[in-house]
Amino acid sequence: MIGAGTKQPSTALRGSLRLRLLLGTLVWIAVSIVAAGWALGSLFSQHVAMQFHAELNTHLDQLAAHLVLDRAGQPLLPVAQSDPRFSKPYSGIYWQIDRIGPSPTAALGLLRSRSLWDEVLRLPADTLRDGEVHQHSVPGPGNARLGVVERVVTIEDAADRPGQTFRLLVAADEQQMHEPVENFKGMLWLALGMLGFGLGLAVVFQVLVGLAPLRRLHGALAAVRNGSTQKLEGRFPGEVQPLVEEFNSVLTQNAEVIERARTQAGNLAHALKTPLSVIANAAVAKSGGLEQVVTAQVAVARKQIDYHLSRSRAAASVRVPGARTAVLPVLDGLLRVMRRIHVERNLEIVVHPLSMPVVFRGEEQDVQEMLGNLLDNACKWAVRRIEVSLAVSGGEVLITIDDDGRGIAEGERKRVLNRGERVDEHVPGSGLGLAIVDDLARLYGGRVELAESPLGGLRVVLVLPAADEPAVRDVL
Repeated sequence: MIGAGTKQPSTALRGSLRLRLLLGTLVWIAVSIVAAGWALGSLFSQHVAMQFHAELNTHLDQLAAHLVLDRAGQPLLPVAQSDPRFSKPYSGIYWQIDRIGPSPTAALGLLRSRSLWDEVLRLPADTLRDGEVHQHSVPGPGNARLGVVERVVTIEDAADRPGQTFRLLVAADEQQMHEPVENFKGMLWLALGMLGFGLGLAVVFQVLVGLAPLRRLHGALAAVRNGSTQKLEGRFPGEVQPLVEEFNSVLTQNAEVIERARTQAGNLAHALKTPLSVIANAAVAKSGGLEQVVTAQVAVARKQIDYHLSRSRAAASVRVPGARTAVLPVLDGLLRVMRRIHVERNLEIVVHPLSMPVVFRGEEQDVQEMLGNLLDNACKWAVRRIEVSLAVSGGEVLITIDDDGRGIAEGERKRVLNRGERVDEHVPGSGLGLAIVDDLARLYGGRVELAESPLGGLRVVLVLPAADEPAVRDVL
């Protein structure tokens, strides 16, 4: 027997609607959440950056509005900046005023906030028009990275001295911008992760509930196959119910076709038996060698008709879904018949039944014919004892019949399964019994095995498909 190979993951994915739905939806949810997280994080980061620089520009405007020159022409801030952080050393927010112009008059950090302490901010070389604002990122106190906005203003001296140009700058630690963004992104990804987990559970539940009718349909098909019912039963969703109805219609039509075929085969057999009986009776009424020839040929024709009728009936039976037959009751009935037929031989027939039910996936008349032929054959050849045992293994019913007769040589065992072959012509029989059993068994996907019996005679093992246990219905 060739075992089924292990399915590759790609094959399993292509063959499972549940997996495709789950993976497709979960991947889409994951991609959507990642895209939403990236987009929301970027938008919030941009918003915080805009707010950060907007606050710096506000302080820069205040610095420009309050800058004046004293009588000596020196810059002065008569009004302190409104943010108290400018007064706390190294608070993370700073302002500074530089005089720009020819080298003798240029001065860095001419005025600066107390928060800078003894530090002076140095900006890269830049050319600004009066009133124009530029942004920079420069190192600051404690190696912190500062975001800086700068503006150049020119103030005219009231004492008719030339105007002076100053560079005003306000800076803040960029960590004040990055920290809330990082905190927000952490909370955002946590929230999106919880949302994704919830959506994933919802998808799994939806797929399981949505495909539950298919599981119920599978259970109904299994019930038809193992013989619990003759058609698909139960109500299904509107998308599946038409398929169920069509399948039931096909089952009904198939059963009708098979029944008609079996009826026609039976009618043909009976139609042939009648003229054969007439010929046989006519031959008996006459004397001479013709009588023996006609009688023998009629008997052969009858046996052939019986053989082909049994074979055609079995061929039709194996295609009928839902057939189930308990083996033990059939066996008990046949043993009662065999004991009556062979009563003069005083045979001891022992049955070793199985504790569990033994159910054949097929029709009763077929297993009855197979067992009848095998038991009759064993009774003809047995000397004193016949043993019958039942077993179920690997989805197969094993019926073993042992006798203590003379047995069959190993080289002859395959030949006796051929139609019309006999080992001993002195024992009555047509040579069709084992052939019929073998053909019927093969039609059902089974087989007949011959071996030496522990009793000394022949062991015949009839292997037939076992009926599955009725499937448990899915209540979802």
